[in-house]
Parts: sequence; C-alpha cells; structure tokens
Amino acid sequence: MGKVVLVTGVARQLVGRFVRRVMRDPGVDRVIGVDAVAPGHPLGGAAFVRADIRQPVIGRLLAEYGVDTVVHMDVTATKPVGGGRTAVKETNVIGTMQLLGACQKCPTVRRLVVRSSTSVYGSAPRDPAVFTETTPPKSLPSGGFAKDVTEVEGYVRGFARRRPDVAVCVLRFANILGPEADSPLAEYFSLPVLPTVLGHDPRLQFVHEDDVLDVLRIASSEPRGGSLNSGTFNVAGDGVLTLSQCARRLGRPTVPVLLPAVTWVGTALRTVGVTDFSPEQIRLLTHGRVVSTVQMRETLGFTPAYTTAEAFADFARHRGPGLLPPEVLAAAVDGVAARLGDGVAGRVAGARGAGRHGTGSAG
Repeated sequence: MGKVVLVTGVARQLVGRFVRRVMRDPGVDRVIGVDAVAPGHPLGGAAFVRADIRQPVIGRLLAEYGVDTVVHMDVTATKPVGGGRTAVKETNVIGTMQLLGACQKCPTVRRLVVRSSTSVYGSAPRDPAVFTETTPPKSLPSGGFAKDVTEVEGYVRGFARRRPDVAVCVLRFANILGPEADSPLAEYFSLPVLPTVLGHDPRLQFVHEDDVLDVLRIASSEPRGGSLNSGTFNVAGDGVLTLSQCARRLGRPTVPVLLPAVTWVGTALRTVGVTDFSPEQIRLLTHGRVVSTVQMRETLGFTPAYTTAEAFADFARHRGPGLLPPEVLAAAVDGVAARLGDGVAGRVAGARGAGRHGTGSAG
C-alpha cells in the first residue's frame, strides 16, 4: 500500500473499519479520512478532515499531504441523515467528478480504488443467467443508485485514459451484508413482513462486510505475484440464495402481491420512513441478479471467506428473530409443499385409474 492514503466516506461504520485496518499496516505513514460529517466512531489514529468532496478543497488536501493512494468509498445508496435522494446523487456523481479532477492534477497520486456496485447491470426479465464484467445491461438504468454508479464508472474510465500512469481498480460489490449493514436491502430484510412480487422468486448474491475490507486491502496495495489489481472486478460470495430462502432463514413471512401493488407498497414505506424501497430495488426483488466472480479469483487473487449463504446467516443472527422461528416457518412451507405434491400425485393416480377403468369397460 502507498505511504499516504486518503479514504473518502469515513463517517460510515464499514469505511471506518477499513481506515483502522489500514492504520495498522506497517508500510503506511499516514491515513487521511475525509467526510462531510464527523464520524461517530474512532479512526484508529488517522487524521480526519471534515470536507465535502463536491468542493475544490479536496484538491488542496491531495497536494498538501502528498497523497499517493486514494480509496473512494463515498459512493452509496444510503441517504444521509436529514438528506434526500438529491444529496445522495450529488455526492455520488458530482463528488466523484470533483475528486477525479483533483487526482488528475495531483502528480503524487499513483493508485485509485473506487467502490461501485453490481447495480450497474440492472435487473430485467431477459437478463443473462450470470453477468461478467464485460456484459452490457439489457437497458441502461433510468435513475437511482444504479444510474449513479453507471455515471461514476464512466467518469473513472475517462480518468484512467487521461492518467494512464495511475493504477485504477473498480470494485463492483454485490449487496453487502453483515452485523452492521445499513443498505436499503438490509432495511428491507429487517421488515417484520416482506412484500414480494407475486410469481417471482429472484436469485440474490451477497458479500460479507469482512470480505469487503479484505478485498479493499488487496485493491489498494501493490499487486501480489501472479495477480493484477487494476481493472474492474465483480465481488460476491460463492453461491446464490432465492428470496424465499432468505425469508425462511430470517423467520419473516412474505406477502406476495401484484407488481403494481408492490410499487404502491414501496411508496407507502418511503412515506413513513421505514425503508428506501426504490424502483431499482423492486426490480432486483423481481428479477434478481447473479454475477461471475472468476476475474476476482483468477486476476485479482481474492477468495472471499464467506459464501453468499454464510454472509446472509451472519446478517440474520445479528438482526434478531422474525415473527416466526425459521425452523417453524421452513417446516410449515415444506409441509404445504408436501401436501400439494401429494394432492397432485393423488389426482394423477386417480386420473390414471379412471382411464384404465374406462378402457376396460370399453373392451
């Protein structure tokens, strides 16, 4: 890792953990944490500078401290306290533009790591079964966080062309879960009853918070032998879970409703401030999304410690029990499925018996 590291978005718990980990690296001389609000957690001795990355002050910080490594984590779907969607978009897009402009002018910058998301692929009914880093989305995101990260990645590609001497790494994280997860999807899974789209059981992937810290450490350091940490990489745990499996493991009942009603429910939830049930999240919970992690393993040289199922299990343990114990809910669902199966089998057997009886009579 570089001698002087600047990290944005340090007011968030996960980013604060990353800063504390970097501070323990013997090869790092100084870490500067930047955010528009003061963090409510320790930064392990890192210098905190209260600054808005949408303002030109970020350029002065890079020059003043001689920063050689920038880890841009201030790209998020979570609304700030007292802020709305407009504030999130401005920080994600305008803030990134300002930061990249400052990095372009700063000769000491040699490495840039940018947090992105698998949301760039969108969620559509005719999506491929698995997205790779080069798979284009079926339709470009029309709004929300997905559009933000799409624009952010476009600006990062432009920066990489203008500063080919800077090693640029873009990490497309699947939905991040863990004990301290604060994403819109984590809020959704914390609802006592989960609204779902009738007739759909999407496949989902997750990445554990601890794995996020580990891959950030690899991306922001000099590449190890046989690996390359410049480029764009999907980051997710092995395997997938369906939404129905998630609900059973949480012990939370689901309420399947028609798609227009789900949109109305999302609007109602946002109105009362329960969760950010955005249109892009509704699409995810309708069609799902699965990405390939071959490049993460073979090129970046990173293997997650948690599978998708293990990351979700750790999240579920820290969220507390749902309305129904998971084992009771699973047994009830399995029982209903078995009875439905027996009923279908009985009807098939009855139809076959009636057919044989009819044939015998005719003979």
